Amino acid sequence: MATILYDADADLELIRQKRVAIIGYGSQGHAHALNLRDSGCDVLIGLPERSKSRERARQDGWSPLLPHEAAAQAEVIMLLVPDQLQGQVYRQSIQPELAPGKLLLIAHGFSLQYGQIVPDETIDVAMVAPNGPGAQLRHMYSQGSGIPALWTVYQDVTGRARDLTLSYARALGCTRAGVIQTTLAEETETDLFAEQVVLCGGLTSLIRTAFETLVEAGYQPEVAYTCCLQEVKLIADLLYKGGIHFMHNSISDTAEFGDYLTGPRIIDEHTRGNMRQALKDIQNGSFAREWIMENQAGQPMLKAWRRQDAAHPIETVGEHMRKLLP
Repeated sequence: MATILYDADADLELIRQKRVAIIGYGSQGHAHALNLRDSGCDVLIGLPERSKSRERARQDGWSPLLPHEAAAQAEVIMLLVPDQLQGQVYRQSIQPELAPGKLLLIAHGFSLQYGQIVPDETIDVAMVAPNGPGAQLRHMYSQGSGIPALWTVYQDVTGRARDLTLSYARALGCTRAGVIQTTLAEETETDLFAEQVVLCGGLTSLIRTAFETLVEAGYQPEVAYTCCLQEVKLIADLLYKGGIHFMHNSISDTAEFGDYLTGPRIIDEHTRGNMRQALKDIQNGSFAREWIMENQAGQPMLKAWRRQDAAHPIETVGEHMRKLLP
């Protein structure tokens, strides 16, 4: 059974006694910084001079420093720049400022798991990975609640990394909902797998293909959009609230019967085989190497896919329908 910890298991005062540097102010960065500040923490923001996030940070009441300046002044450094930039930012701006005993935090294990960051042996290294986007992390905290998180200690030099990491998680509001102890490999591999196979890659491919199938058969694109994309949220809300069985009990008998009858025909052994291969590519580093090479080349494939994605008919229909059905 997984080990799940809550507010009572974390001492908020530990992180309040430290100066924390948040490096990056995007989706996760702004939420971490604001939640920590509202929890009574001493927070610095580190951003490159030309960062587009500097103005947003100023509007939120910060006086952003350069990353190396923030890292030099802090005892806890949370690195929240995109995965593909973490290695460079770490080597250029963070590593030179890591005095022995400091705590380096990450919110996703990619950079450590795949060797983009090789931490010095003199520092503590740990992970607090909220299970949701930054906007949700901030919203739930503001409502007096929180979202769950995964956490682990990767390197404990001082003997205090565990308690300080849990204290940080409490300041985010995550221990209100529960934080699950994991390993770096487990968080990284399951997160990438879920993104590729279910949450992003699997879901969007399923939606587009279903939309295309209905339109090719002569159905109105607006109707295809509504039933194949717009209604996804209704089912997702039921799944989130109570799980698959709860969702089945909340829909019509006809829909439930169709689920059992047709679902296994869509997700068949061929699909399962592709899922297993996707997991292997994540586990053996093939996906990471491909993503790293893609960034070194200037992201040509990603940019082409974005153009193709934006040009798909479901986007045109969707934009029209969202105006008519707000």
